[in-house]
Amino acid sequence: MSDHSTPLQQPYGTAYEHLLEKVRYDGAYPTRQKAEEAVHLVLSGLGRQLTGDERVELAARLPAEAACILTAQIPDPQPLGGWAFVKDLAARTGASLATTRWDTGAVFSAVAAHAGPDLLTRILRQLPSGYALLFGRAELTQAA
Repeated sequence: MSDHSTPLQQPYGTAYEHLLEKVRYDGAYPTRQKAEEAVHLVLSGLGRQLTGDERVELAARLPAEAACILTAQIPDPQPLGGWAFVKDLAARTGASLATTRWDTGAVFSAVAAHAGPDLLTRILRQLPSGYALLFGRAELTQAA
């Protein structure tokens, strides 16, 4: 009797697997689990900061698993600046500020690739100052 059952499915979709691999590579994490922990931490934090059309559009561009992490969070009525964002994530995990900043940069690099330059610019305009550097961009300034 031959087995024609469906092959074992991966626990995540291919797009999310690629996101995890990008984060693992960019962050130089020793395991996929470490990359996944960083993705969950940082996307949860971003979900508490981002609102409106930018939140909806980013969720639509991310792999479904990442979008669920982002949108499961209730936005904070008082968004944090970039450095406060990193400090908040560090406090939630007990990790050092340097490690948390590294995690944030690795995850935001992958998020930026999915968002594209136009959406990322709109996201950065919505968020308080300090996020551009976390996304690997120069800080945007308002014209006087």
